[in-house]
Amino acid sequence: MDTAERFQAAVEEHDLTALDELFTEDVRFHSPVKYAPFDGLPAVKGLFGVLLRTFEDFRYVGRLDGTAETGAGGGRVPSAALFFRAAVNGREIHGVDLLQFDGAGRIEEFTVMVRPQSAVHALGEAVTAALVADGIVPDPAARG
Repeated sequence: MDTAERFQAAVEEHDLTALDELFTEDVRFHSPVKYAPFDGLPAVKGLFGVLLRTFEDFRYVGRLDGTAETGAGGGRVPSAALFFRAAVNGREIHGVDLLQFDGAGRIEEFTVMVRPQSAVHALGEAVTAALVADGIVPDPAARG
């Protein structure tokens, strides 16, 4: 099984510990609902814990493989696009997980794209509330 297949299995089985060997220590996660990325394995694993609780009826429905330019402009690297369907608070979401791999085949950059906009808003609200509840991000309402 390659990394993308192992990642898909870990998500489908809600196995957060499997992510330790699939992600690099300095993995970067680009969220569809937050401008700044999540950086590093602890932050990304925390986010995945929230996502696995937030999505309803999550399932992968397709895959494409190829290469992509890294975010740092470091050339082209192996990549995979995993297409998914899910729901959040009753709103259906269509999405794509874009995975970029390092030389050892581990995920070093992860970008999520979702649609439609109403689902993006529902996802953002649900994930932000869970991230605040888990102490991963500060409460935006607490800013003074």
